Amino acid sequence: MKTLKTITILTLLITSLNLTGQINTEIETKDSYIEVIGMAEKEIAPDEIYISITIRERIENKEKITIEKQEFDLKEALKSLEISLDNFSLSDANANYIRIKWTKKDVIAKSEYLLKVENAMTIGKVFQKLNKLKIVDAHISRVSHSKILEFKKEVRIMAIKEAKEKADYLLQAIGEQIGKAIKVNEISPNSIENDSYLNVRSNEFKRYYNSNDMVDKLNDSTIVQFQKIKLKTSIYVKFQIK
Repeated sequence: MKTLKTITILTLLITSLNLTGQINTEIETKDSYIEVIGMAEKEIAPDEIYISITIRERIENKEKITIEKQEFDLKEALKSLEISLDNFSLSDANANYIRIKWTKKDVIAKSEYLLKVENAMTIGKVFQKLNKLKIVDAHISRVSHSKILEFKKEVRIMAIKEAKEKADYLLQAIGEQIGKAIKVNEISPNSIENDSYLNVRSNEFKRYYNSNDMVDKLNDSTIVQFQKIKLKTSIYVKFQIK
């Protein structure tokens, strides 16, 4: 009886070990995976260029030139360039004129605006008008694209496809096949690189736009040009191995 009991215990131990081995094998197979990072980038030319303009009250020939008068003249100038006034607004919709001290006797008001234009040539024409109106406090504040969100989606799709392609050829090299994706993580969410742009004040444009050959100079790409906006993203993907 004792011998039979010993044999039974040994049989149970062996069976248990076999079952444990099968379970571990199944877990290892199930947990087999490959991790890859897909990267993508796209360059786009900006079609939204924002000009920051500050209008200040000033004194000319002992006469105060008000903000209202300068704003009216600027709007008329923009209309003459066929620029929609919908693209011209206060930089802060809730801001009113800010009072600052100029001299002990005078108080000068200023107001800040934002103007959106589509290309470098229009910028030149705008700055020419600003110079004529003696509005010298203006600069290009930022650039963007009207379809920037669509391009960001496109770059993300490119990156995740690149990750899948990478996993495919790596597994094929060892005779394996890619399974379903079990984890996806965007490492660098659509960073924007090389979005630098020309940043000049209106008085620096005088030497370019106040001459007889202004039209030729406006067409000279060496004067005003923008680097393309580079959208770049990286996506981590974890795939099962079949």
